[in-house]
Amino acid sequence: MDSTIIVSVISMLGTVIGSMMGVMKSSDKTLYRIEQLEKKVEAHNNLVERMTIVEQETKANNNRLKRLEKEDKND
Repeated sequence: MDSTIIVSVISMLGTVIGSMMGVMKSSDKTLYRIEQLEKKVEAHNNLVERMTIVEQETKANNNRLKRLEKEDKND
């Protein structure tokens, strides 16, 4: 075999392997970042759910207070 063909094949293999390794490393970083974002979104959604409960309880407490105030005025 001609030496230029051998050098070309080795160069091509090096390029392909290097590119694949770069893509895999980039993919790993992207997946890690997505996981971190998912954790932040989950924490945010948890906060939103808790605040919704607090708002409902506050509304119920306000209604109770208004009712008690009306009862006190009527007595």
